[in-house]
Amino acid sequence: MTMYADAVFEGGGVKAIGILGALSEAERRGYRWVNVAGTSAGAIIASLVAAGYTAAEIKDLFYELDFNIFKEKGWLNRVPYIGPALSLWFEGGLYKGDYLEQWLKAKLAAKGVHTFKDLILEGYENDPRFRYKLVVIATDVSRRKLLKLPQDIGDYNISPDDLEVCKAVRISASLPFFYEPYKLSYTDAANQKQTCYIIDGGVLSNFPVWIFDSGEIPLWPTFGFKIVEPNVTAPLQTNNPFTLFKAIISTMLEAHDKLHELDRKSNIRTISIPSAGIKTVDFDISKRLKDKLYQTGVQATVVFFEGWSFEEYKLHLSS
Repeated sequence: MTMYADAVFEGGGVKAIGILGALSEAERRGYRWVNVAGTSAGAIIASLVAAGYTAAEIKDLFYELDFNIFKEKGWLNRVPYIGPALSLWFEGGLYKGDYLEQWLKAKLAAKGVHTFKDLILEGYENDPRFRYKLVVIATDVSRRKLLKLPQDIGDYNISPDDLEVCKAVRISASLPFFYEPYKLSYTDAANQKQTCYIIDGGVLSNFPVWIFDSGEIPLWPTFGFKIVEPNVTAPLQTNNPFTLFKAIISTMLEAHDKLHELDRKSNIRTISIPSAGIKTVDFDISKRLKDKLYQTGVQATVVFFEGWSFEEYKLHLSS
């Protein structure tokens, strides 16, 4: 039996493998996705789902991938000894992020998806909330503003239909200081040239489970796929400047949502996936740990659906 739902995927770097386990179990139960959204690594998964990939196909893509290839260095970073410091100081990040964009561009093109025009949802062409199958979250640090892409790209004199999907996802996945921020230049209403720096959406909203809410009783549910951290963790190793830097990134992204408890409406539709002790930028993750993380996602989803009722959820919304 086919059932329809929207899906929202949290960011989490390599921990997104756990989300794939959860997604696979939901699909095994008959769910198919209408609108999808995500932040950072969640945006990568969401874009592939929107393009037509199944959870099993995305798993194959992730398992055959050496995540270290996403750490491509610019020329400054290659300077002996001081290269990383120069890259951070002059370019705002250790790595460029271009390979991620090109990798995703090829995977999306294989499904015939290039720009957001290819992801217009039939029947909702004139509905600004649901026009596109995919929404990704980014952060404009220059204007101190959360961005919903492609919709908000119009503020920069770019047509949302014409925005490349791979570029929007690369922007959303620009881990602060890890990747160079995306620089977007445009001419404002006063005919002045402006340049904005746009980074990872997780800085402002790592889990935008609210994004498809309309204030009305929905025709189908929205499921949130969220990575949860243990309450107590072993101290991160910070015995040199670069392990300290890695710890800062992990703390910033992983502690963000611990400060904000989900409200009941969000909590009862969220599949909470244990992180299995894996950190956001553990790019050297082994196959054994990938399998462990994937299975935690499967098991978390089994538990979730044991207590899930869409009818009860709708009653809660109307009460």
